Parts: sequence; structure tokens; C-alpha cells
Amino acid sequence: MMRNSTVFILFVLIIFPCSSLLKAQNSHEAKIKRILYFNPQVEPDIEEIKEPTNTAFFSAVSDNLSERKNKMLKTETQISFDSIDKKTISDYCLNNDADFAVIPKVKYFKVGIGKYVFSNQVIVSMKLFDAEGNLITETDYDTYRKNMRLLGSTVNSVKIGTNGAIKDILKQLRKIKPSGENGF
Repeated sequence: MMRNSTVFILFVLIIFPCSSLLKAQNSHEAKIKRILYFNPQVEPDIEEIKEPTNTAFFSAVSDNLSERKNKMLKTETQISFDSIDKKTISDYCLNNDADFAVIPKVKYFKVGIGKYVFSNQVIVSMKLFDAEGNLITETDYDTYRKNMRLLGSTVNSVKIGTNGAIKDILKQLRKIKPSGENGF
């Protein structure tokens, strides 16, 4: 009889701490927000610059989100920045189990007379939507006006613009909701 009660007590001592660890892990995972990022709309619409732009954009997003408690979801779909359908956004969020969706746009400055002469300056614009497709906030970050960058690579300009746009969205979210509730 004594042996059975000892085994039972040991069993209880092992199970209860493990169950509390699982609850803590589940509550931590519940706080992590999943953000769905679409491929950025690139202006001008030239096929040769889309892939390097996407690579630089998503590199900056993943670097930025690794510092926060958010999970990046990526879709290879590009949605027009100026004509966004609420139903489409909500469907993508539902199918990807996302809490938010970001529609980005990267616009390169044109310099010179030629058709394909660009500067390394960009404007990165983002629109943030909730899972139901409602627009929460939008921002744009002009690398020339904000940083006065004259030199540097285009890849770095896209990364700086993306980081700046994400920081602007976070500032706007703090104004909308009290800290701790925005979850982004």
C-alpha cells in the first residue's frame, strides 16, 4: 500500500509541473501573430527588377520580424496596391491562418531621359489589413526624404525603406490601440 501511494505521489509531482509548462507554452504561442505578406507591387513594371526587389523586401521583413514575436507568412501572389478587394484579403488570411495581411508597393525613382535609368532611391508603401480584410493603417517611407541617401545600393535602399515602413506602421498602431493590445 505504501509503495502504491509513493508511486502515485511521484506521478502527480511529475505530471503537474509538465502540464503547467504546456499551458505556458500554449499561451506564448497564442500571443504570436501570423502576418501574411504579399509580393510587393513594383513600379515601374519591369520584369528584370521584380525578383531582386522581392528578395530585398522579404530579407528586410524577416530580419525585422525576427526581433518581434511575430511569424511571417509569405505568398507569391501580387495584389494591386491601389485596388484591393476586402473579400480577397479575408480569403487569403483564412486559407493561410493569418492574423494580419500586408500589401506592399516599391516604387523606384526614374532619373535621366532613358526608359530604364533608375536611381537607387525608393518609396516603400504598405497597407496593413486585419484577418477580415479591414484596412487598419497604411504608410509609405521615402528613402531619399527620410534618410537623404544619395549613395548606396538599391538593395540597401529597399531594405531601409521596408524597415522604415514597418516602424511607421508600428508607431501608428500604438496610437490606435494602447500598448500591449496591438499584438503586432
